[in-house]
Amino acid sequence: MTYPGLTDDGLVRYHSLKANIKSTGLATVCQEAKCPNIGECWSGGTATIMLMGDTCTRGCRFCAVKTSRKPPALDASEPSTVAETISKWKGEDGNQLSYIVLTSVDRDDVLDQGSMHIAETVRKLKEKMPDLLVEALVPDFKGDSFCVKEVATSGLDVYAHNIETVERLTPSVRDRRAGYRQSLRTLEMAKEYCPKLLTKSSIMLGLGEEDVEVEHAMKDLRDSGVDVVTFGQYLQPTKHHMKVTRYVTPEEFNKWKKIAEKMGFRYCASGPLVRSSYRAGEYYMESMIRNRQQEEVTL
Repeated sequence: MTYPGLTDDGLVRYHSLKANIKSTGLATVCQEAKCPNIGECWSGGTATIMLMGDTCTRGCRFCAVKTSRKPPALDASEPSTVAETISKWKGEDGNQLSYIVLTSVDRDDVLDQGSMHIAETVRKLKEKMPDLLVEALVPDFKGDSFCVKEVATSGLDVYAHNIETVERLTPSVRDRRAGYRQSLRTLEMAKEYCPKLLTKSSIMLGLGEEDVEVEHAMKDLRDSGVDVVTFGQYLQPTKHHMKVTRYVTPEEFNKWKKIAEKMGFRYCASGPLVRSSYRAGEYYMESMIRNRQQEEVTL
C-alpha cells in the first residue's frame, strides 16, 4: 500500500515502525480497525497500541476488529513490552515521544474486564518515561466502578471512552452489552475518581442521526463533565458492516466544531477522517495538560 504525500523521511519512519510493531507481536488499532490515517500517523513515528490482543468479545456493527466469545488469554508481559517498545519510538523531530494513545478491545471474559491490565500498562509507561503523557481509549467495563477507578487512578492523563453515536441508534450500532447511559456514567465516574483527568469521547456521523440528536448527545457529554469531543465520518469497513447513510460535508463538520466550542468543550476535532485516537489533536491536548501541570507546580 502507498501513502501519497509522505516525505522520504516519513516513509523511513513508517517502515521502521511497521517492522518494530511486527517484531513485538503487539496489535494496533491502526491495522485492526483499518484506520484511514495510518500513513500519516506512522510516518510521524507513532501508532496506537491496542491492548489485550486483537480479538474483542463484543461485536459492534461498525467495527472491523475481530470478535470471539473466548479470545486468547491476556499476556501478562504485555504492559512491560508496550513500555519498552514505545520508549524506542522517535517522533518527527527525532526525540522520544511526548504523547501516546493506547486503546483496547473489550474483554468481558475477564473478571475485571482487563482494567488492571490497562492500568499496569499505564504505570509501566510512566515508570519508563515519567514525562510521557498517556491517553487511553477504554471499554465501558460494563459500568463497573472498580474497573473505572483502577484505570482513572493509574497515572493516566486522558481517559477516553466513546459513546459512538446518538442514544436512539445505540442499540442498532453498538453491541447489545453496551449502553448509551452506561457509557456516560463511566465518563462521569472517571472524573469523580480523578478530577484532574481530561475526559474525551467521540461520535461517528453518517449513521442516520438527526442534528437535534447530535446536539442532545453533546449536551449529555458536557453534563457528564467531558472535556474533549471528536467527530468523524463513519466509513463502512467491509460489506458485512453497517452501511453509510450519508457523507457529511466539511461545512457540517465545521458547524459541529463551533457548536462544541460554544457548549464549553475544551477542545473539539471535527472532520471526515478524524478518529478518536487521531494524532492531530495531540498537540493541543498536550499543551493543555502541560499548562495545568505548570500551574499546579506554581501553586
